[in-house]
Amino acid sequence: MAKVVLISCTSKKLHHKSKAQDLYVSPLFKKNLQYAKSLNPDKIFILSAKYGLLRLNKEIEPYDKTLNKMRSNEIKEWTNSVLNQLKKSTDIENDEFIFLAGNNYRKFLLPHLKHYKIPMLGLGIGKQLQWLSKRIKNE
Repeated sequence: MAKVVLISCTSKKLHHKSKAQDLYVSPLFKKNLQYAKSLNPDKIFILSAKYGLLRLNKEIEPYDKTLNKMRSNEIKEWTNSVLNQLKKSTDIENDEFIFLAGNNYRKFLLPHLKHYKIPMLGLGIGKQLQWLSKRIKNE
């Protein structure tokens, strides 16, 4: 069973082509990535509203798209695309998925995954930042 961390994209980005892990510059994304790495997972992916499932070192162009402004059927289409990408890179039956992502990025994925954790479930952004800072400091 591999450990796979999924981090959602953020709206605050650089304005030029960059590696995915560098493109997103919000404090929440940076702390999520730092925490994800501290877990020593087998894989870390970014859930991108535009590109779907991204490897950290994938070079991408900046974009202005979020699941938070999409209708439910659009999010379901995005989810199907991400599921297909996940099936190629992970074992969705046996791997453990850790979501550092909001509800819109995970709600339609969860029914397809057997093993998952949502460590910051129910926390607003401010509380997530506090939670992450505390965990990162303790690593």
